[in-house]
Amino acid sequence: MNLTVKPIGHVERNGHETRIVIHDEYREALDFIEHFTHLIVIYWLHKVPEHERNTVKVKPPFKNVPTLGIFATRFPARPNPLGLTTVRLISKQGNSLLVEELDADHQTPILDLKPYIPLYDRPKGRAKLPNWVKRHIKHHHNSHPHHHTIEELLATVKRIHKNKTS
Repeated sequence: MNLTVKPIGHVERNGHETRIVIHDEYREALDFIEHFTHLIVIYWLHKVPEHERNTVKVKPPFKNVPTLGIFATRFPARPNPLGLTTVRLISKQGNSLLVEELDADHQTPILDLKPYIPLYDRPKGRAKLPNWVKRHIKHHHNSHPHHHTIEELLATVKRIHKNKTS
């Protein structure tokens, strides 16, 4: 099987402002998107080097968190470094979308956009989280918002690989 993925645009960051800029050939694909308040953004984590895409376990850089299988994390170094985030759509201007809460770097390739529709996109039932995730959310996100850059997370992967080979 051969997969082909084609970027439809990229991220532009200017200070605290984040825009998704869609290639001109897909401009019409944005028609009526401004009627939604939230979008699901799928993007390629382009800063993850090819040799780090074989990571299967990672020790998050937080206290009292076990070493985890990569699929039990949101860590960027993974076999297929796809990012998936739900963002708030602020406005649309031509082929540019002003958004909030996109955890992607400047020039990150955008692979797809979908409107967020709670009936389809919100899981049914109550989500269960491990206690260490609850502690992390309470400590890091409620007391002081915290965002790791991809570079910081990749440095963690390098430390893990170095420790394995030493």
